[in-house]
Amino acid sequence: MFKCKNCNSVDKFELMFHPSYKGSKTFNICYTKLNDIKITVDGYTFIPDLSFMNQYAVCKYCGRINCWDYK
Repeated sequence: MFKCKNCNSVDKFELMFHPSYKGSKTFNICYTKLNDIKITVDGYTFIPDLSFMNQYAVCKYCGRINCWDYK
């Protein structure tokens, strides 16, 4: 699980798409049995790591990027 260092929310982020992205922008977020977050984007499923979160995940509550740490 990931925690925003700015506002302390946990795994509360909006997935942002680049304006030139041509896919359908269909995404789903769920959790594995080990409480890892699992993201599916247009049929591609992955479990993000801290590097991914700090490059692409924006906190839903405070809007910050590059603000994540492991909880």
